Amino acid sequence: MLARLKPEEFQPCFLRWMQAVSEVTDGEVVAIEGKTLRRSFDRATGKGAIHMVSAWASANRLVLGQQKGAEKSNEITAIPALLRLLESKGCIVTIDAMGCQKAIARTIVEQEADYVLTLKANHGLLYEEVQQFFGWAQQRQFVDVPHEYYHTLEGKHGRMEERRYWVVSDLSGCRETQDWGGLQRLGMGERQRTGAGKTTVAVHDYLTSLAGSGQQFGEAVRTHWSIETGRHWVLDVAFQEDQSRLRRDHAAENFAVLRHLALSLLRQEQTCSTGLKVKRLKAAWDDEYLTRVLFA
Repeated sequence: MLARLKPEEFQPCFLRWMQAVSEVTDGEVVAIEGKTLRRSFDRATGKGAIHMVSAWASANRLVLGQQKGAEKSNEITAIPALLRLLESKGCIVTIDAMGCQKAIARTIVEQEADYVLTLKANHGLLYEEVQQFFGWAQQRQFVDVPHEYYHTLEGKHGRMEERRYWVVSDLSGCRETQDWGGLQRLGMGERQRTGAGKTTVAVHDYLTSLAGSGQQFGEAVRTHWSIETGRHWVLDVAFQEDQSRLRRDHAAENFAVLRHLALSLLRQEQTCSTGLKVKRLKAAWDDEYLTRVLFA
Protein backbone atom coordinates (compact mmCIF):
# COMPACT_ATOMS: atom_id res chain seq x y z
CA MET A 1 0.00 0.00 0.00
CA LEU A 2 2.80 2.43 0.90
CA ALA A 3 4.55 1.64 -2.39
CA ARG A 4 1.42 2.68 -4.33
CA LEU A 5 0.54 5.74 -2.23
CA LYS A 6 1.45 8.98 -4.00
CA PRO A 7 3.99 10.99 -1.96
CA GLU A 8 2.47 14.28 -3.10
CA GLU A 9 -0.75 13.21 -1.34
CA PHE A 10 0.90 11.67 1.73
CA GLN A 11 3.39 14.42 2.56
CA PRO A 12 0.82 17.24 2.90
CA CYS A 13 -0.88 15.12 5.58
CA PHE A 14 2.44 14.93 7.44
CA LEU A 15 2.91 18.71 7.11
CA ARG A 16 -0.59 19.47 8.41
CA TRP A 17 -0.01 17.18 11.39
CA MET A 18 3.33 18.87 12.20
CA GLN A 19 1.75 22.33 11.98
CA ALA A 20 -1.00 21.16 14.36
CA VAL A 21 1.33 19.79 17.06
CA SER A 22 4.18 22.30 16.88
CA GLU A 23 4.84 25.99 16.34
CA VAL A 24 8.19 27.58 15.57
CA THR A 25 9.07 30.68 17.59
CA ASP A 26 10.91 33.90 16.73
CA GLY A 27 14.66 33.35 16.67
CA GLU A 28 14.37 29.56 16.50
CA VAL A 29 16.89 27.82 14.24
CA VAL A 30 15.37 25.82 11.39
CA ALA A 31 18.12 23.67 9.86
CA ILE A 32 17.71 22.64 6.22
CA GLU A 33 19.83 19.64 5.27
CA GLY A 34 19.74 16.58 3.06
CA LYS A 35 20.26 12.86 3.51
CA THR A 36 20.59 10.16 0.87
CA LEU A 37 18.65 6.92 1.36
CA ARG A 38 21.68 4.85 0.44
CA ARG A 39 20.02 1.56 -0.53
CA SER A 40 17.00 3.02 -2.33
CA PHE A 41 18.71 2.69 -5.74
CA ASP A 42 17.77 -0.08 -8.17
CA ARG A 43 20.31 -0.92 -10.87
CA ALA A 44 17.87 -3.21 -12.68
CA THR A 45 15.51 -0.35 -13.45
CA GLY A 46 18.13 2.41 -13.58
CA LYS A 47 16.67 4.08 -10.49
CA GLY A 48 19.12 6.23 -8.51
CA ALA A 49 19.21 6.61 -4.72
CA ILE A 50 16.64 9.04 -3.29
CA HIS A 51 17.92 12.21 -1.65
CA MET A 52 15.56 13.80 0.91
CA VAL A 53 15.87 17.42 2.06
CA SER A 54 14.38 18.09 5.49
CA ALA A 55 13.64 21.09 7.72
CA TRP A 56 14.40 20.49 11.40
CA ALA A 57 13.17 22.77 14.21
CA SER A 58 15.81 23.22 16.90
CA ALA A 59 13.66 24.05 19.94
CA ASN A 60 11.33 21.04 19.91
CA ARG A 61 13.59 18.84 17.74
CA LEU A 62 10.89 18.02 15.21
CA VAL A 63 10.99 17.55 11.45
CA LEU A 64 8.80 20.32 10.02
CA GLY A 65 8.75 19.03 6.46
CA GLN A 66 10.73 17.36 3.71
CA GLN A 67 11.14 17.40 -0.05
CA LYS A 68 12.53 14.77 -2.40
CA GLY A 69 15.43 15.44 -4.75
CA ALA A 70 16.53 12.99 -7.43
CA GLU A 71 20.14 13.30 -6.25
CA LYS A 72 22.28 15.48 -3.98
CA SER A 73 22.73 18.17 -6.64
CA ASN A 74 18.95 18.59 -6.70
CA GLU A 75 19.03 20.23 -3.27
CA ILE A 76 19.26 23.55 -5.15
CA THR A 77 15.72 23.05 -6.50
CA ALA A 78 14.34 21.03 -3.57
CA ILE A 79 15.20 23.63 -0.89
CA PRO A 80 13.08 26.50 -2.32
CA ALA A 81 10.17 24.08 -2.79
CA LEU A 82 10.51 22.99 0.85
CA LEU A 83 10.78 26.57 2.12
CA ARG A 84 7.55 27.50 0.37
CA LEU A 85 5.76 24.77 2.34
CA LEU A 86 6.92 26.07 5.72
CA GLU A 87 5.85 28.92 7.97
CA SER A 88 9.29 30.30 8.85
CA LYS A 89 8.55 33.94 9.70
CA GLY A 90 10.91 35.17 12.42
CA CYS A 91 13.11 32.07 12.31
CA ILE A 92 16.80 31.65 11.48
CA VAL A 93 17.16 29.29 8.53
CA THR A 94 20.56 27.57 8.36
CA ILE A 95 21.78 25.71 5.26
CA ASP A 96 25.09 24.12 4.27
CA ALA A 97 27.12 25.06 1.18
CA MET A 98 24.86 23.27 -1.32
CA GLY A 99 22.04 25.68 -0.47
CA CYS A 100 24.17 28.83 -0.52
CA GLN A 101 22.36 30.38 -3.51
CA LYS A 102 21.04 33.88 -4.21
CA ALA A 103 17.56 32.61 -5.07
CA ILE A 104 17.37 30.65 -1.81
CA ALA A 105 18.52 33.65 0.23
CA ARG A 106 15.87 35.77 -1.51
CA THR A 107 13.14 33.19 -0.77
CA ILE A 108 14.04 33.17 2.94
CA VAL A 109 14.01 36.98 3.18
CA GLU A 110 10.66 37.15 1.36
CA GLN A 111 9.25 34.88 4.08
CA GLU A 112 10.44 37.39 6.71
CA ALA A 113 13.04 35.01 8.10
CA ASP A 114 16.82 35.30 8.50
CA TYR A 115 19.49 33.03 7.06
CA VAL A 116 22.96 31.70 7.85
CA LEU A 117 24.47 30.10 4.73
CA THR A 118 27.78 28.22 4.60
CA LEU A 119 30.07 29.66 1.93
CA LYS A 120 32.53 27.42 0.08
CA ALA A 121 34.76 27.45 -3.00
CA ASN A 122 31.92 26.79 -5.44
CA HIS A 123 31.24 30.55 -5.29
CA GLY A 124 34.54 31.51 -6.90
CA LEU A 125 35.16 35.25 -6.61
CA LEU A 126 32.90 35.76 -3.58
CA TYR A 127 34.63 32.94 -1.72
CA GLU A 128 38.06 34.36 -2.59
CA GLU A 129 37.07 37.85 -1.42
CA VAL A 130 35.73 36.58 1.91
CA GLN A 131 38.77 34.33 2.44
CA GLN A 132 41.17 37.19 1.72
CA PHE A 133 39.28 39.55 4.02
CA PHE A 134 39.24 37.20 7.00
CA GLY A 135 42.86 36.17 6.34
CA TRP A 136 43.88 39.84 6.47
CA ALA A 137 41.78 40.47 9.59
CA GLN A 138 43.28 37.46 11.40
CA GLN A 139 46.80 38.63 10.61
CA ARG A 140 45.90 41.88 12.38
CA GLN A 141 44.11 39.90 15.12
CA PHE A 142 41.05 41.98 14.17
CA VAL A 143 42.73 45.13 15.54
CA ASP A 144 40.92 48.19 14.07
CA VAL A 145 38.51 45.81 12.30
CA PRO A 146 34.95 46.43 13.60
CA HIS A 147 33.55 43.03 14.54
CA GLU A 148 31.70 40.97 17.12
CA TYR A 149 33.27 37.93 18.72
CA TYR A 150 31.85 34.87 20.50
CA HIS A 151 33.83 32.06 22.12
CA THR A 152 32.95 28.74 23.80
CA LEU A 153 35.08 26.07 25.45
CA GLU A 154 33.70 22.70 26.51
CA GLY A 155 35.11 19.41 27.68
CA LYS A 156 33.42 16.01 27.83
CA HIS A 157 34.31 12.34 27.40
CA GLY A 158 38.01 13.20 27.48
CA ARG A 159 37.71 15.65 24.60
CA MET A 160 38.06 19.44 24.56
CA GLU A 161 36.21 21.51 21.99
CA GLU A 162 36.85 25.19 21.47
CA ARG A 163 34.77 27.32 19.09
CA ARG A 164 35.42 30.89 17.96
CA TYR A 165 33.09 33.05 15.90
CA TRP A 166 33.61 36.43 14.24
CA VAL A 167 31.03 38.55 12.38
CA VAL A 168 31.65 41.79 10.49
CA SER A 169 29.14 44.27 9.08
CA ASP A 170 31.37 46.20 6.67
CA LEU A 171 30.82 44.58 3.25
CA SER A 172 32.49 47.33 1.22
CA GLY A 173 35.58 45.24 0.52
CA CYS A 174 33.56 42.38 -1.02
CA ARG A 175 31.92 43.56 -4.24
CA GLU A 176 30.43 40.12 -4.96
CA THR A 177 28.06 40.46 -1.99
CA GLN A 178 25.94 43.18 -3.63
CA ASP A 179 23.33 40.91 -5.23
CA TRP A 180 22.61 38.82 -2.13
CA GLY A 181 19.16 39.75 -0.81
CA GLY A 182 19.06 40.73 2.85
CA LEU A 183 22.79 40.13 3.42
CA GLN A 184 23.92 42.02 6.55
CA ARG A 185 27.15 40.40 7.63
CA LEU A 186 30.00 38.03 6.87
CA GLY A 187 30.86 35.42 9.45
CA MET A 188 33.67 33.01 10.21
CA GLY A 189 33.64 30.05 12.56
CA GLU A 190 36.65 28.09 13.83
CA ARG A 191 36.28 24.77 15.64
CA GLN A 192 39.23 23.11 17.39
CA ARG A 193 38.88 19.62 18.84
CA THR A 194 41.48 17.95 21.04
CA GLY A 195 41.21 14.33 22.15
CA ALA A 196 43.27 11.13 22.28
CA GLY A 197 46.42 13.16 21.70
CA LYS A 198 45.13 14.58 18.41
CA THR A 199 43.98 18.11 17.53
CA THR A 200 41.87 19.00 14.48
CA VAL A 201 40.88 22.47 13.30
CA ALA A 202 38.03 23.31 10.91
CA VAL A 203 37.25 26.80 9.59
CA HIS A 204 34.11 27.86 7.69
CA ASP A 205 32.88 31.15 6.25
CA TYR A 206 29.23 32.26 6.24
CA LEU A 207 26.81 34.74 4.71
CA THR A 208 24.09 35.93 7.07
CA SER A 209 21.16 38.33 7.18
CA LEU A 210 21.32 38.40 11.00
CA ALA A 211 21.80 41.83 12.53
CA GLY A 212 22.01 40.51 16.10
CA SER A 213 24.98 39.69 18.32
CA GLY A 214 27.98 37.51 17.61
CA GLN A 215 26.58 35.05 20.14
CA GLN A 216 23.34 34.72 18.14
CA PHE A 217 25.36 33.97 15.00
CA GLY A 218 27.62 31.46 16.77
CA GLU A 219 24.74 29.62 18.38
CA ALA A 220 22.92 29.37 15.04
CA VAL A 221 25.99 27.85 13.36
CA ARG A 222 26.55 25.39 16.18
CA THR A 223 22.89 24.38 16.31
CA HIS A 224 22.86 23.56 12.60
CA TRP A 225 25.75 21.13 12.76
CA SER A 226 24.58 19.47 15.98
CA ILE A 227 21.17 18.89 14.39
CA GLU A 228 22.61 17.47 11.18
CA THR A 229 24.96 15.00 12.84
CA GLY A 230 22.44 14.08 15.53
CA ARG A 231 19.50 13.47 13.19
CA HIS A 232 21.52 11.42 10.71
CA TRP A 233 22.98 9.32 13.51
CA VAL A 234 19.57 8.64 15.06
CA LEU A 235 17.96 7.64 11.76
CA ASP A 236 20.80 5.24 11.01
CA VAL A 237 21.14 3.73 14.49
CA ALA A 238 17.59 3.76 15.88
CA PHE A 239 15.78 3.21 12.57
CA GLN A 240 18.54 1.56 10.49
CA GLU A 241 17.66 3.81 7.56
CA ASP A 242 20.91 3.14 5.70
CA GLN A 243 20.13 -0.59 5.71
CA SER A 244 16.62 -0.25 4.29
CA ARG A 245 16.26 -1.92 0.88
CA LEU A 246 12.84 -0.48 0.07
CA ARG A 247 12.88 0.35 -3.64
CA ARG A 248 9.52 -0.44 -5.17
CA ASP A 249 7.55 2.51 -6.53
CA HIS A 250 7.13 5.18 -3.82
CA ALA A 251 7.91 2.96 -0.80
CA ALA A 252 11.32 4.46 0.04
CA GLU A 253 10.07 8.05 -0.06
CA ASN A 254 6.93 7.32 1.96
CA PHE A 255 8.83 5.34 4.60
CA ALA A 256 11.23 8.28 4.97
CA VAL A 257 8.19 10.36 5.94
CA LEU A 258 7.07 7.66 8.40
CA ARG A 259 10.51 7.53 10.03
CA HIS A 260 10.43 11.29 10.56
CA LEU A 261 6.92 11.01 11.97
CA ALA A 262 8.02 8.27 14.39
CA LEU A 263 11.17 10.19 15.31
CA SER A 264 9.11 13.31 16.11
CA LEU A 265 6.65 11.33 18.25
CA LEU A 266 9.41 9.57 20.20
CA ARG A 267 11.20 12.89 20.79
CA GLN A 268 8.00 14.39 22.21
CA GLU A 269 7.41 11.52 24.70
CA GLN A 270 9.30 12.39 27.90
CA THR A 271 8.17 9.81 30.50
CA CYS A 272 10.81 7.28 29.40
CA SER A 273 14.40 8.50 29.82
CA THR A 274 16.06 5.84 27.64
CA GLY A 275 17.44 6.28 24.12
CA LEU A 276 15.28 6.41 21.01
CA LYS A 277 16.14 2.87 19.96
CA VAL A 278 14.90 1.51 23.29
CA LYS A 279 11.83 3.76 23.13
CA ARG A 280 10.99 2.37 19.72
CA LEU A 281 11.25 -1.22 20.96
CA LYS A 282 9.20 -0.41 24.05
CA ALA A 283 6.45 1.08 21.86
CA ALA A 284 6.38 -2.18 19.87
CA TRP A 285 6.15 -4.34 22.99
CA ASP A 286 3.90 -2.24 25.24
CA ASP A 287 0.54 -0.96 23.94
CA GLU A 288 0.14 1.36 26.93
CA TYR A 289 3.46 3.03 26.19
CA LEU A 290 2.62 3.15 22.47
CA THR A 291 -0.52 5.09 23.36
CA ARG A 292 1.56 7.59 25.36
CA VAL A 293 3.87 8.04 22.37
CA LEU A 294 0.99 8.57 19.92
CA PHE A 295 -0.68 11.18 22.13
CA ALA A 296 2.45 12.87 23.51
